[in-house]
Amino acid sequence: MPDASRATGGPVDGGFYTPGAPIADDRAPAGPVEDRWTTRKFEAKLVNPANKRKKKIIIIGTGLAGGSAGATLGEAGYHVVQFCFQDSPRRAHSIAAQGGINAAKNYRNDGDSVHRLFYDTVKGGDFRARESNVHRLAEISTQIIDQCVAQGVPFAREYGGLLDNRSFGGTQVSRTFYARGQTGQQLLLGAYQALMRQVDAGNVELYARHEMLDLIMQDGRARGVVVRDLITGEVKHHTADAVVLASGGYGNVYFLSTNAMGSNVTASWRAHRHGAYFANPCYTQIHPTCIPVSGDHQSKLTLMSESLRNDGRVWVPKRGGDERRPSDVPEDERDYYLERIYPSFGNLVPRDIASRAAKNVCDEGRGVGPGGLGVYLDFADAIERLGRKTVEAKYGNLFEMYERITGENPYETPMRIYPAVHYTMGGLWVDYDLQSNIPGLFVVGEANFSDHGANRLGASALMQGLADGYFVLPTGLGDYIARNDLGPVSEEAVAEAETRVRDQIERLLSIDGDRSVDSFHRELGHIMWEYCGMERTEEGLRKALELIPALREEFWTRVKVTGGGQELNQQLEKAGRVADFLELGELMVIDALHRSESCGGHFRAESQDEDGEAKRDDENFSYVAAWEWAGAGGQPVLHKEALEFEYVKPSQRSYK
Repeated sequence: MPDASRATGGPVDGGFYTPGAPIADDRAPAGPVEDRWTTRKFEAKLVNPANKRKKKIIIIGTGLAGGSAGATLGEAGYHVVQFCFQDSPRRAHSIAAQGGINAAKNYRNDGDSVHRLFYDTVKGGDFRARESNVHRLAEISTQIIDQCVAQGVPFAREYGGLLDNRSFGGTQVSRTFYARGQTGQQLLLGAYQALMRQVDAGNVELYARHEMLDLIMQDGRARGVVVRDLITGEVKHHTADAVVLASGGYGNVYFLSTNAMGSNVTASWRAHRHGAYFANPCYTQIHPTCIPVSGDHQSKLTLMSESLRNDGRVWVPKRGGDERRPSDVPEDERDYYLERIYPSFGNLVPRDIASRAAKNVCDEGRGVGPGGLGVYLDFADAIERLGRKTVEAKYGNLFEMYERITGENPYETPMRIYPAVHYTMGGLWVDYDLQSNIPGLFVVGEANFSDHGANRLGASALMQGLADGYFVLPTGLGDYIARNDLGPVSEEAVAEAETRVRDQIERLLSIDGDRSVDSFHRELGHIMWEYCGMERTEEGLRKALELIPALREEFWTRVKVTGGGQELNQQLEKAGRVADFLELGELMVIDALHRSESCGGHFRAESQDEDGEAKRDDENFSYVAAWEWAGAGGQPVLHKEALEFEYVKPSQRSYK
């Protein structure tokens, strides 16, 4: 077994973190991997149905993970109190997911199975995820589809009436269920309807336009939250027997990303400051299929679904500086580089592979469009082979969206795409029950680190969010509730949390500086993209560790937040989120610097093979990096959870 204690970095050769005690997931049962989930469900203690309504559960977030969790726990009889900062749960960022959801149904009879989905996901994550968690996800995938069909989710169907499938990146089978190019929207509406049924039944209290700003702790346990009403500015508290964070990922630390502009890390980060470990923060997914940046005026980027790579062919001119229209470039002067380099998978290589390949050809001077930061995604072959009507039926809404944004018709001219920040595989550390190291604090969906390792396969985010909310969380949370008969929360614990929130609000409002919140966010994003983006180097990461603390210090002396605290104040909302991003950004850089291997979405230029592919270091880095907060200005403490592989042996990933 690899020695997780031999990792390089640390105070000896850098002084940027402190080694801590190793940790382990003690909730995953032993025995054959295919039996562990069944075993855990049987071993978990149950809550008497009559007692569930006496137990209060707080859920932060209403996306696929949060919405499905609220609906399921409400249906089970718990008293659920749920919050989202949007004006409606329907506006959670999950609604933007387009391409599909994976499940091992094997309707196509093409060799798929639970074990193959398990294998593909462990391999796709570059062997940096737990086998127990990933196998459970593959098992549950089939139940998710049944659940969603029962809810009326309008999945595409083939001529015989069975649900249709298509291929996605990182696999050689068709296991992705879809609803045109709006799968996330349809799945979220299914979860939303189930949630609103529980709201109507009185089992769920729903508070829209409320943002969690702190965690209430008592006796080392999570016992509630402090929230701010974003309309009135009122700060108030809610206590409970357990807290569930379903608040999404932290990709907006880069400023420009495919995330909704309101997406943030605040709920997770405030929990981290109370001792919740933050795991693998450097694992950021760069999505290969985004509309290229068009100028400094942009505040977000637009994702074009990865499903487009199922029928679109990616290419650039063979000659650098070729500014001809794509239709004027003959076939023999085009480089279909993914098909050339990776003949087994072609355009369906995993996202990290496709993203770096696009960067490489653009770095060679063969990129297309403004600044040479783009590659073509061409549907001419698919339209000729299938007909325009068939392509329109599969991708019509995506083509329409692209044309509205760029003014170009992708039926006639190839799309231009370029990689951009999309998803984050890191998140709060959780055990097999999805409970963080803080008792009573559960974390689901993209907010946790548990299933994707160093790189997420396409169409697996929707799978994880719904698996966590509908099927996994109720078992672990029920076991916790059954084993802990908690008393009331003290007034002192509530007052301390509310005071922390009010003090920070007053501090932000009192600075009255001369720089806008967005200017700091944009500058942080530039530092992160430049030094901790698609490719990282030791020199660049050390440079970022100089720039980010200086920027954070400047933020707390020069930021200008207009308006007041007792009113609708979006500048104040942003300021709190950017303050957290400034701290998270530094931890991401520290994590990337200490992990001197390349794996998945984390590519260190110093660690690549002769073909330019990521070169893992399993001997020194086969572990989860779980970081503990050490106070403002303190060195974060690194706890390592060693990873063991019994069923999918780590090997050099090859898609050739």
